[in-house]
Amino acid sequence: MVHSTSIVGRRFVSLALAALLLGIIPAIACQAANQPAAPAEGDGASTVASTNSDGVGVPGVFHDAIIFGQSAAFTGAARFLGTGMRLGIEAAFHEVNQSGGVHGRHLLLETLDDAYEPNYASSNTKILVENRKVFALIGAVGTPTSRMAAPLAHEAGVPFIAPFTGAELLRDPELGNVFNLRASYYQETEEMVERLTEDLGVTRVGVLYQNDSYGQNGLDGTTLALERRGLKPVASGHYERNTRAVKSAVLQILEADPEAIIMVSSYAPAARTVELARREADPLFMAVSFVGSRALADALGPQGEGVYVTQVVPQPQDDSIPVVARYHDALADYDARAEPGFVSLEGYLAGRLAIAGLEACGRELSRECFITALQASEPIDIDGMRLKFGPRDNQGSDEVFLTVIGADGEYRQVENLTVSK
Repeated sequence: MVHSTSIVGRRFVSLALAALLLGIIPAIACQAANQPAAPAEGDGASTVASTNSDGVGVPGVFHDAIIFGQSAAFTGAARFLGTGMRLGIEAAFHEVNQSGGVHGRHLLLETLDDAYEPNYASSNTKILVENRKVFALIGAVGTPTSRMAAPLAHEAGVPFIAPFTGAELLRDPELGNVFNLRASYYQETEEMVERLTEDLGVTRVGVLYQNDSYGQNGLDGTTLALERRGLKPVASGHYERNTRAVKSAVLQILEADPEAIIMVSSYAPAARTVELARREADPLFMAVSFVGSRALADALGPQGEGVYVTQVVPQPQDDSIPVVARYHDALADYDARAEPGFVSLEGYLAGRLAIAGLEACGRELSRECFITALQASEPIDIDGMRLKFGPRDNQGSDEVFLTVIGADGEYRQVENLTVSK
């Protein structure tokens, strides 16, 4: 069965048809023939084949187009993260395509759903790199999925751009093809522990974590931050990925009478943790950015007031920030119904980062030039947001912002915990 084609969303159907007629994109790939039994792709996921036939000689690069690939969660518990990242990337690509593309080439995005499952992420990465031959991978979602996908990209020399994860494993200086946009989970948990201990004098911290590489990374970061202050977690409990079965973990943590609970989780188990814990106690709750801020606030409803989330991008509603104002314009032009959010802002920044690398290379594009351009010594300025990479530094930003859910269900940024009490 042949899937319907979508190129950077439904707005580029005409571009796809034109590309087919011009021979830029020689065929529509058959999903069933290439991908193992996996969840269906999300709305708008494209299946454009990227076989190079116009003599450019670089995978995913055509006379008039450059194709990027994204394997992310478009179904399942983490679908809000995948769809948010895709929306932001597509908005950035649409924005530049409206002005003629990058050096005369339009940017296209091909997406495959991995449902936040590592095996699907591995299969999708192989399809995108080996079968579809995309130029680069962008906007992967999650630590366990990136843990499978990143080594495949590294082996193939494919740029791996702005994964939605703060995992330490992707900050290995030997991974010269990886470009992390965001601060790490170690930095997020350090900010949490610093605020808890310095602002409120908290010493009893419990940790809820997902039972995989993501959760373990957040637990390790929290433990290290506490150890630097002569402390350790009073208790920890875990749950299984893609579930919200946290009851036993919450009870285990509450037995230690924590003053605060740090949650290294997705939104559904975090919301369930808050609900269960508040029946028995009143600890302060903090979650890392991967939780999915909008989904968490919506799931919590009135119970969300006072829950803290660390963020790695600026407030998506604050259009006094130049890059956020630009994001608002791009998002509205791409999809007038879309609401600004932390995840799609990060996706937009990911798209802008990719565009910066392409612009620096000029018309004679190659993966090697792209990687070298992003590793250049000068910071990359995205409307005032500066990203700095180097030959052995693959993380562009170290910024961590503390936010709290208000009584209206909206997030506001705070400098410390005392002010918000």
